[in-house]
Amino acid sequence: MIRFLVRRLVFLLGTVFVVSILSFSIPYLGKSDPARIILQSRVGAAAVDPARVAQVRQQLGLDRPIWIQYIDWVRQVVHGNLGYSFTNQQPVSTLVLDAVRISILLALAALGIAIVIALPLGIISAAKPGGKRDLFITGATQVLIPIPEYWSGPFAILVLAVWWHVFPAAGWFGLKYVVLPAFVLALRPLAYLTSITRASMIDVLSSEYITASRSRGLGRTKTVLQHGIRNSMPPIMTMFSLYLASLVGGSVIVEVIFAIPGTGRLLYSSVVDSDIPTIQGAILCVVSLVVVITTAADIS
Repeated sequence: MIRFLVRRLVFLLGTVFVVSILSFSIPYLGKSDPARIILQSRVGAAAVDPARVAQVRQQLGLDRPIWIQYIDWVRQVVHGNLGYSFTNQQPVSTLVLDAVRISILLALAALGIAIVIALPLGIISAAKPGGKRDLFITGATQVLIPIPEYWSGPFAILVLAVWWHVFPAAGWFGLKYVVLPAFVLALRPLAYLTSITRASMIDVLSSEYITASRSRGLGRTKTVLQHGIRNSMPPIMTMFSLYLASLVGGSVIVEVIFAIPGTGRLLYSSVVDSDIPTIQGAILCVVSLVVVITTAADIS
């Protein structure tokens, strides 16, 4: 066990190290000069004075060897300094932390909706495999898998916000603004969690100790509630943690459609505005958070 923990922690640190290198290298991946990009973002013009570019390069230490720049950047990151945004001159750490909190809340809300619906559906489906209810639930949930968010999001806004006025169309100003994007984001996890719950429950209910419990007179409902659900939870919780990690880092489309100020929208707007410090900080923080969540799931 200790060897496994050490191996996973070493893998975590190694992954974060590689991500830090890739994040730092973003300004150097293209043919553009980082100093020129910074100056263009400040003055808002495509053409800039070469002398001014050279001055910015010297002021920011961009004329030093790249490995020295990387060490200095890592030292600042360790102390919580991710630099300042080019577009609004706010600390990147503040922008990223606020966005990450919103993305985590949205992901937890989506997975909460998915779990609440998927668990009973999976249990009902597993009660009589191959029956009419099983076939209906399996078919209905599997239909949700190929539906992309860029289709389900506008459709949900059109029906539930524009036509029926049940929820607001966009924004992030209270609990009622969470439900619609969380529901859209929950559709695909709901399908997978229903399938995982069904498969796990079928496996548990066919085990020998369940058969022994039934032979001692324990009813089917009590068997499912007392033994089935508890013993089928490990794969469900593993899938939950993996989806939590993926939703935190991958809900770009939903956040843009519903105008939610999470990490996805922050990254999208930063790329559009060529806001390099924000891109670097957001990628580093989000990927590190995803790695930590998946590692914690493996360890648990």
